Parts: sequence; C-alpha cells; structure tokens
Amino acid sequence: MFNGFTGVLYRELHVFSKKAKKQIIASSLSPLLFLIAFGWGFGKEVTVDGLPYITFLIPGLITMSALNQSYGIALELNISRFYFHVFDEFLIAPVRQVEIVLGEACFGIFRAMISAALIFIYSILFGVKLIISPIFFLAFFFHTFLFATLGVTMAMIVKDHGSQASVNTFVITPMIFLCGTFFPVDKLPAFFKGMVHILPLTYSTKVIRASLTGGNINTTYLGLMAAFAILFFGTALWAVKRVEA
Repeated sequence: MFNGFTGVLYRELHVFSKKAKKQIIASSLSPLLFLIAFGWGFGKEVTVDGLPYITFLIPGLITMSALNQSYGIALELNISRFYFHVFDEFLIAPVRQVEIVLGEACFGIFRAMISAALIFIYSILFGVKLIISPIFFLAFFFHTFLFATLGVTMAMIVKDHGSQASVNTFVITPMIFLCGTFFPVDKLPAFFKGMVHILPLTYSTKVIRASLTGGNINTTYLGLMAAFAILFFGTALWAVKRVEA
C-alpha cells in the first residue's frame, strides 16, 4: 500500500518543487492584505468575543488559507486529468484508490501547512501572541484532511474547469465569508446562522480559534470535524472508483 501512496505523494511534491516559490508568494499575499486592511484598519480598540480584533482575525485567516490550499488541489487534479492525463496513469498503474486519495490528501495537507506557517510568521510581525496546543494540531489535521478529500471528490465529479469554478463561486467563497473567518457567526440573521451550521468550516474556525487563543474547546465540534473528514474520505474513494469505472 505504501509504495503507491508514496509514489502519488512524491509526484505531487516534485511538481510543487518546480513552482514552489511562486505558489508560496501568491498564497502569502491574500492573508497579508486582510491583516493590513482589517487588522490595522480596525485597530486594537475593536474587540470581538473579548479578543482584540486582530487576535480574533488571525486564527480565521489560518483556517481560510489552509482551506484554500488543501481544497486547491482540485484545480491541479483537473489539469492533470483533462490536459496531461496524469491521473489516468494513476488509474492504470497498480495503485489502489485509497492510495491515490491518501497521497493527494497528504499533499493538500502539506500545502496547507506552508500557508499556516506563513500566517504564524505574520502573527509575530503584527505582535499577536497565539497559544499552540496539541488540540490545534489535531483540529488542523481534521480541517485540512476534510477539505483536501473534498477537493479530490469535486475534482473527480466535475466535467470541466467551468464546473469547478462554479463550485468555488457558489460553495467555497460564501463558506469562507460566512463561517466565522472575519466575524462571529452568532451575529448572522437566523436563516444564515442555521445554514452555516451545516458547513464544516464553521466548526473548524471555532475549534482552531479557541485552541490558539486559550478559549474553551467544544469537543462536539471537534467530533463533527472528524465526522466530516470520514465522510469526505468516503466520497473521495467513491468518486475515484467512479472515474476508474
């Protein structure tokens, strides 16, 4: 099993190494702009849930950036499927579907770790003190794994780049802005509050923010993150088998 897994992961890391500099620079700009616009814009006087706004914001940016990078493997999978047919070679090779999914998911986690590390560096530069606990690493793993496997699922289901862009527009982008990244979901109207509580990012943001700021960890939310991770792992396996068939 591990030969196929390491082969898939090695291929993705090798391709990433060719364009790592550009990707790291690109992924670092968006969080920095949000920190400058909102962190400095609101100043230290504004507090949210008892925290200075910039302290409230940074964990949200970590979840947002990690989501973008882990789910972002869907775009690269689309390119490898539709243009270079690399994914077809995975399917032809003696590599099991579970190895493909795990290899791609670990690559998504790797990308997310780089983006999170950049934001931790920003937190030091902006003078924000975060508490890094074991719960954070567990929550971060669930968060990145579930969105990486969701990315694999969508990449296998969509028929072209246009369909992938539609998913990003109507699902990923609204989720980023409504699930507690920039403001507490409790401030939303009742309809939207109910809607965001069926989305996994809401629970990821709450748990990761609490783990980094010394808040109370809701173990139910952590359990829901694990449930989403299992669910999307299952859908990714189903989607890969569907393509192979």
